[in-house]
Amino acid sequence: MALAAPSTDPAVLIAQETSDEYTFRSFTAETAWTLGVALRERLLSLPQGQRKPALISISLTNGQVVFQCATEPGTVLDNETWVRRKRNTVLRWGVSSWAMRMKMAAGLGGVGVAAADEVEATFVKKFTLVSSNGGAVADDYCIHGGGYPVRVRGVEGLVAIVVVSGLKQEDDHAVVVETVREVVAAQGE
Repeated sequence: MALAAPSTDPAVLIAQETSDEYTFRSFTAETAWTLGVALRERLLSLPQGQRKPALISISLTNGQVVFQCATEPGTVLDNETWVRRKRNTVLRWGVSSWAMRMKMAAGLGGVGVAAADEVEATFVKKFTLVSSNGGAVADDYCIHGGGYPVRVRGVEGLVAIVVVSGLKQEDDHAVVVETVREVVAAQGE
């Protein structure tokens, strides 16, 4: 079954990410395994037009990777770079990398109005992502879909970050959202 297109409204995205429907009851190494395997199975079930080799990575906020795998042959080293940059974005701003992209696009008139390079440039400028010595701090962050915050009921802040890299960015985001919702629902009340 194909993935549904994610919202492009940053307020809707952030409300969704912080809702009970997407907040885990607990999050352990076993939960990470369950989520990671569910993501892999969902990615492998995508129709031909959406399915591509992808890298799945789940890490705690302290940087410890608790699950990582490629879905199938064809991922490249660049997928790991995207994982790192998406993870950093979620850690720094506490929202999904897709929500950050939509926030930047909204400030430029919306997704259909702003060009992709304009959205990226606005992100770099707004958050001063150029170091004082002229280095490219922007290389440490990106606002492409696929990085997603893991929240646990009763715990302040983020507990972990889930990242998918390999599909179109909106599909990277959509598959994580869909799978997180399913795994949270399976945890019950």
